[in-house]
Amino acid sequence: MRFIIYGTGAIGGVIGARLHQSGYEVVAIARGAQLDAIRSRGLRVETPSGAAEVALPAVGHPSEIAWRAGDVVLLAVKTQHSAAALDALGACAPRQCAILCAQNGVENERLALERFPVVHGVAVMCPALHLEPGVVQAYADPIAGILDVGRWPTGVDDTARAVAAAFERSTFVSEARPDIARWKYRKLITNLGNAVQALCASGGGELVRRAQAEGEACLRAAGIAVASLEEDRARRGDILRVQPIAGRRRPGGSTWQSLARAGGSVETDHLNGEIVRLGRLHGVPTPVNALLQRCAAEAARGRRPPGELSEAALLRQLD
Repeated sequence: MRFIIYGTGAIGGVIGARLHQSGYEVVAIARGAQLDAIRSRGLRVETPSGAAEVALPAVGHPSEIAWRAGDVVLLAVKTQHSAAALDALGACAPRQCAILCAQNGVENERLALERFPVVHGVAVMCPALHLEPGVVQAYADPIAGILDVGRWPTGVDDTARAVAAAFERSTFVSEARPDIARWKYRKLITNLGNAVQALCASGGGELVRRAQAEGEACLRAAGIAVASLEEDRARRGDILRVQPIAGRRRPGGSTWQSLARAGGSVETDHLNGEIVRLGRLHGVPTPVNALLQRCAAEAARGRRPPGELSEAALLRQLD
C-alpha cells in the first residue's frame, strides 16, 4: 500500500511524515512555497520531544505520479479546495483508487463519491499546526493523534483495516469503524466553534454553546445519527497528551491557522454553513452559525488576522 498525501498542511504533513518515518511508501502532493521547501530541505516535523527533517517525496500535481494498483489517497486539503483536487485526481488516478477524507466536515466524502466509487471517512483528532513553509508541528506526544477510519457512509473493508493498522504503527491510535459517519458528524459539531476561536481575541464560550446547540437541533431534525458526547469523551480518554513545543502552546485550530496564513479563504462554509443548510431544509433557526459563517468569510476575504473581534461584539449582532 502506497499513501498519496494530497495536501501537506498541518494534518496531511504530520500524517504523511509519520507514515514515511514508519517505513510506509508515501508521496506528497503540495504546492507553492510548501512544495519548494519540502523538495529543497524536507519536511520539518516539530513535537514537544524534539524535531526531525523528513525527506518526503513530493510532487506538485497528481499527473506527476506513476499510479499503480493499491495506491490510496489521503485527502487533506481544506474542503473549499476538495473539488479541484478531486477533479485533478479524476483525470489520472485509477478509478478504483481509495480516497480517504482526513478533513473536517462531511462534504468531502460526498464530493469524492461523485468521482470515485471507493471512499472512506477519517475522523481526525490531531492537534497540529502549519504556519511556515516546510514546517508542521504535532502538539500531542508520544501519540500524535486519533485517526479512526471507515467506508463512507457505513461499513468496514480490507482497505479500512489496512489503513488503520498503518496508522497504529505510525504514532497514531486508529480503529476501523463501521459507523464512521456518526463520528464525523460529532466532529462537525465540535468544529462549529472553530470560527469563534479564529474571530475572537478571547472567550467565545456562549457563542460556541449556542452554535453547537443549533447544530444538534439541525441533526435531530434531519434524522442524522451522531455519536454522543459521552461516546466522544470515552474515545478521546487520556490518549492525547497535548504539550507546548519550544515553550509555546498551540495558538489555534484549523480556521485560526487559515486566517493567520492570510490565504483568502476558510472552510466555515462547510462547517457552520453545513448547519445553516440543514436548518433551512428542516425549518430550524440557525442565526449563530449564519453569523459565524458570514464573519469568518469576510475576515478571510479581507485577509484580516485572527482575533480582531470580541464575543460581545458578535453577540450584539444577534440582538
